[in-house]
Formats: sequence, C-alpha cells, structure tokens
Amino acid sequence: MASANTCWSEENFSCSICLDVFNNPVTTTCGHNFCRTCITKFWDEQVQYKCPVCNKLFNTRPDLQVNTFLSELAAQFRTTIRVKEQPCVEPAEVPCDVCTGTQLKAVKSCLVCFTSYCQTHLEPHQRVARLQKHRLVKPMDRLEDRMCKKHDRLLELFCQTEQVCVCQFCTETEHRSHPVVPLKKEYEVKTAQLGKIEAEVSQMIQERKQKIKEITDTVELSSKDADREIADGGQVFTALIGCVEKCRDEFNQTVQEKLKSTEKQADDLIRELEQEIEDLTNRSSEVKRLSQREDHLHFLQAFRSLKDPPPTRDWTTVEVRPPSYVGTLRRSLDQLEETLNMEMKKLRGAAKLKRVQQYEVDVTLDPDTSHPNLILSEDGKQVHDGGVVKILPDNPKRFTNYIHVLASQSFSSGRFYFEVQVKDKTKWYLGVVRESIDRISETKGTPETGYWTLFLNKDGMFFRNDPHVRLPLRAELQKVGVFVDIDEDLVSFYDVEARVHIYSATGCTFSEPLYPLLCPCVHNGGTNSAPLIISPVNQTD
Repeated sequence: MASANTCWSEENFSCSICLDVFNNPVTTTCGHNFCRTCITKFWDEQVQYKCPVCNKLFNTRPDLQVNTFLSELAAQFRTTIRVKEQPCVEPAEVPCDVCTGTQLKAVKSCLVCFTSYCQTHLEPHQRVARLQKHRLVKPMDRLEDRMCKKHDRLLELFCQTEQVCVCQFCTETEHRSHPVVPLKKEYEVKTAQLGKIEAEVSQMIQERKQKIKEITDTVELSSKDADREIADGGQVFTALIGCVEKCRDEFNQTVQEKLKSTEKQADDLIRELEQEIEDLTNRSSEVKRLSQREDHLHFLQAFRSLKDPPPTRDWTTVEVRPPSYVGTLRRSLDQLEETLNMEMKKLRGAAKLKRVQQYEVDVTLDPDTSHPNLILSEDGKQVHDGGVVKILPDNPKRFTNYIHVLASQSFSSGRFYFEVQVKDKTKWYLGVVRESIDRISETKGTPETGYWTLFLNKDGMFFRNDPHVRLPLRAELQKVGVFVDIDEDLVSFYDVEARVHIYSATGCTFSEPLYPLLCPCVHNGGTNSAPLIISPVNQTD
C-alpha cells in the first residue's frame, strides 16, 4: 500500500467540492467521495439530493458514513504533503531528532523532552494538553549539554568566579555570592579576547612562516655554496692529481732510464764478448787444421804463418752491476711534497680569491675628496698625479696634504671587494680608511689612525703599520684585490693575476663607515705616471 501511495497525486485525495485533501471522507452509493462537511453543506442548499459529480438523484438524503480506509490514506498523504513543504536541515541548522531518513529542520526544542522537533513532529506539543505545559525554546543542538546536571535547568548564566556555566537555581545555592552574567555578555567578552588571541596566533604563524623562509633560504644558499665549493674543490683536486701523476711519470721515467742504462752496458759487453768468442773460435779452427798435418816441412812452414792471437780483455774484473733505486722514490716524494705544498698554497689562494670576488661592489672616486694634484677620469674609475696643483673650492672632505682620493661609496656592515690595477707603477697606496681620518695634517697612516692600506715603493711592498709589515715583493704584480669583512674585523689583499693571497689584517676596529682609498703617488718625472684604475672583477677559473 505504501508503495502504491508514492505513485498517487494530490487529485486522488482531493474533494471535488473544496478541492482540498479529504477531511473525514464519505462515499456516495454512486462511488464518488467527498469531505463529510462539504457534501452535507452542499445538500443543505439543494432541493433535490444528487451527486455533485455525476448528478445522480437520490430519492432520500443518503445517510453517509466516513470511509475509514480512504480517511487513513488521505491523512497519510496530507502528512506527506506537509513534510515535503518543510525545509530539510542545512549544515548550520538544528535537525529534528524524531525524523527518520531525511532529517528536517527543527523549529522548536523541548527542555523537558530534551528533543528538537520539526513542524510535523511538534504537533503533539501543540495539541496534547499535558505536552503543552513543556517549555519550548528556539532550536538548540546537544540539549543534554545545555542543561544543568544538578537542577535539570537550562544553563543561561555564567559564573565569573569559577568560570563555568550555571542555571538560575545555581545562583541561589552554591554560586549565591559569585558574580554571574548572562551567557551572551560573557560570550561578547570572550569573543573580544578571542580576537586578541587570534591576532597573536596569526602573528606567531607569520613569524614561523618567516622563519621557515629564512631556513629555506639558508638551505638554498648552503646548497649553492656547496655546489660552488664542490666545483672549486674539484678543480683543486684535479690539479693536485695532475701533480701526483706528473711526479709518478717522472719517477717511472727515472727508474726506466736507470734500467735502460744498465741494459745498454750489458748489451755492449755481451757484443764484445761474442766478438772475442768468434775470434777465438776462428783461431781454434785454424790451430786444429794445422795440428792435423803430418808433413814436417809443411807443418813448420804453416806454423810460421799462424796469426798472433787476437787481443782480448781480462774479464775477471768486468761485471754488470744492477742499478740502485735506493733513494729514488724518496727523492721523488720529497719533490712531490714540495710541489704539492706550492700548488696547494696557490690553489688555496685562488679558491679564497674566487670566494671573496662574489662580494664585488661598484666603486667610483669622489672628486670632492681628491687632492688638488690629482686628475680623475670622467667615469671616476682612474686617477693619476698631474704634477700641477689645481685651484679648487674649499671642501672639508678634500685631502690637502697627501695626494689621496676616496671613493664615493661607504660601507658600514657586511662584506665588500674591489680591484685596482697597479700595472707600470713604481709607487702607490691603496686600501680602506675610516670616515673620520685627518685629511689636512701629516698623519701617519696606520690602523690606529684609521688606515688599512698596502704600500709599494723602491724598497718593497708593505702593509702600513707601526712598524710596517714587510711583504714578499711580487715582481709581476699588476692588479690588487681588496676584501673587507666588517663583521669579522678583517681586511685582505690579493694578487689578482697570480690569484695569490698577499696579506690579511685581523682584529681591526671598524667603529664607523669605511671608504676605499687610492693614492697614485707623485709621477716622479714620468716613471710613475701610470694611473691607478678601478677594474671590473673577472672571475676566471
């Protein structure tokens, strides 16, 4: 029956008079159905009793009884229609606790039954007198949790002392002396606190995301450094392996040459011995033939013609001594050690130079600091002594005693590197200085006075200090690299062409900005007229 019912439409259960679903349906003898109230009212207004559908006349007014079967079907259909008209529960809404299958949206919750009802299942609470006394409220989920376990009342208040939700009865008993407020008021307070907490948590999240980025960037940088280090190390080890292979080849060649010399000596002696054997064999044959003659005359005549024995060496003292290889390997290893030490020193310097070159900065010379004797190029990259003092505007930044010039750029932290060509010069200064150095008086340029400079003259090359640090003079020095690590208090100088470290000043005190300094020195009648040139870095392998 229920299955069939699902296929019926509203027409099958509608009264043809009121056109609504049957209410207490009755059936006439002609087989048509009407609401009891509708057909009764219809006949009350007629003279004759007839069927409103087929117009069949009845002699007397029929005594109609309610069709219980049709009445039940109509009631079921009416319920189905009401259910279809009610909305289904949405995710954020409270569902009906009674509905089976598809749950409908609850319209009320009962605080006595602890149950939420849709409009259909709420009907008994609206009709039955006993249920009408129950307290209905707007729909609430988890009703059991909203009720006071002790007093079986709705938790509507909040105790600020014990920070718990309470009912009205609680405020009259154990929470009598405690300050209580409505849940809504405490909710607003806590919501405001949540906003602050959320902001703090959001800030913490951002800080941690930033830390993740820092760590990721560090790993990425470390990866690049590792790749570069592996590449540099590969070149170093390839060069060292080349040195070892060359030493091995030279060692093998030395041993082979000694062996060949011995073999040649042996071959020469063997050939000489074989020649003597051949000569002696011929004489033996001649003697044997002579000894076979029995004619005395012929024998004596032939004996007189017998040749003298061939000259031979006294072989008792002749010997071939095997070559001695003692000390050959040791000498080769000593030579290898010396070569490797030189090569490693060279390669270490080259690798270090390559690492510091990545901190190259663009340096240009500042004409406002230039001594009046100096001539600067238009691009600010070259400086030389013009031999004539120019008339220039007064400037507190200008050097007036030493023919120095500073760069326009200053550096207060981190690392920086630049290169200066010193080719064809016989005297020069270069390095870095503090911003506050004395630019007027004859101040000795040392780290104590704010100077970290390399100096070349006819006596050699020095790091300017008190006393100066004498350095090995590099005859082919053409370009000097200057590297500064302000955070590590370090200044280093490099021979760029030879890719060799010259000198490092450690433990420096950098308390203020640093400026690159160049001093081409006087031209000295043309022998030192070449300029100092700030050169772009060429990171060749």
